[in-house]
Amino acid sequence: MKVAIIGTGYVGTVAGVCFADVGNSVICVEKDPVKLQALSEGNPVIFEPGLEELIKRGLNKNTLKFTDSIPQAVAESEVIFLTVGTPSLPNGDADLSFIEAAVREIAKCMSSPRIIVNKSTVPVGTNKLVSEWLRSETKLGFDVVSNPEFLREGVAIQDFMTPERVVIGTSKSEVYEKMRKLYSPFVTSESLILRMDPVSAELTKYACNAFLATRISFMNELSDLCDRAGGDIENIRRGMGLDSRIGKYFLNAGIGYGGSCFPKDIRALISTADLFGSPLEIVRATEEVNRRQKHHLVEAVRERLGTRLSGKTLAIWGLSFKPSTDDIREAPALVAIEDLLRLGATVRAYDPVAMENTRGKLKTRVHFAEDAYSAATGADALIIATEWPEFARPDLTQLHSIMRSYNIFDGRNVLNPTEVIAAGFYYRCIGRGQTINIQKLAATAPQPLILKPKPPQNLSA
Repeated sequence: MKVAIIGTGYVGTVAGVCFADVGNSVICVEKDPVKLQALSEGNPVIFEPGLEELIKRGLNKNTLKFTDSIPQAVAESEVIFLTVGTPSLPNGDADLSFIEAAVREIAKCMSSPRIIVNKSTVPVGTNKLVSEWLRSETKLGFDVVSNPEFLREGVAIQDFMTPERVVIGTSKSEVYEKMRKLYSPFVTSESLILRMDPVSAELTKYACNAFLATRISFMNELSDLCDRAGGDIENIRRGMGLDSRIGKYFLNAGIGYGGSCFPKDIRALISTADLFGSPLEIVRATEEVNRRQKHHLVEAVRERLGTRLSGKTLAIWGLSFKPSTDDIREAPALVAIEDLLRLGATVRAYDPVAMENTRGKLKTRVHFAEDAYSAATGADALIIATEWPEFARPDLTQLHSIMRSYNIFDGRNVLNPTEVIAAGFYYRCIGRGQTINIQKLAATAPQPLILKPKPPQNLSA
């Protein structure tokens, strides 16, 4: 099938290379000349495991190409996917101006009917809006389909190639059949391709993200109770996760969610609900808890080091909003850094892949270290903001030898509290109130508990 992808951001690039990999003829539109050249040479402009290999394979097989011309893409396609950005406006609404501009240009270029697919996450009613924009620009026939994406950064290729479900919102059987054929190579059963009305399809994506975000905020609220009552959120998480009615996913307490989807989609859902007079109080609470949680560790730092942090050096391990991505959009680490800078601290940061993106945002306000240990050298405290695997087993003896003061604030609960405290550190994490008791016991022990030295690790590998 001949497919066009309008917009080569995260969703568009992944969708384009995956469609091309199963034999479709795919043309992707990118207006930025620098990005266009990079993609045309087989170099992805985002970090996603496996993406570069698929781009190069598609280019070599001539099933994939990139252009800056929407007229060319329309001429060479039957199905056109809209994958442009829908950022949040100040009032929380999704900004549809990029979609509108693309749709109007597509309509002006059409010489025969086309299927236009909303792949971007869009609010309820966008399907009708796209139809109105098309109708105002062309007399030709068209069909508009709602086909939301369910990709997780870091495993997006896997999610697209082996989806848990494909949602297709259309009222026409012949249009659904064409979409079904397009997606059939990716599913193990036709039952995974769900046909529904466009409004339900649009709401399904928002509902999924809001529900998952609610689980995270619930666990973060519960972690506060654990800190106060002396419970351990990790034990509770395991106990909950084994309940088949609940499941084990999205139960990790931490310093809040970020990224390109959850924050934006929740704000857009709340805005849509307001438009229809529906309060969605649980979703509002989810957003507010997450906003507070991003400041949680800095408040803990102030309790330990003082309300003003002038003269203090803070090390940050992790900048991306989660591991296996360089995406820093609404990352909790950036909120913590802004808090620390405002309080007068010096910040030294390290991340395996998100340094360049963060440097572009924070410029010279932060020192970017070559590796994790360099970031921690001379620090009064270390904050772990992203749960990269390499941060989970640091050489605590080496870390103790290079820090000025021995304070670790673990925003992702990746370290073993007993080991960290035994190595001579003050340790704060999320919802593990029992660590307070462990520290009290360590402080009154007859002899200090010291880990045996081991060879230094290079955390930058």
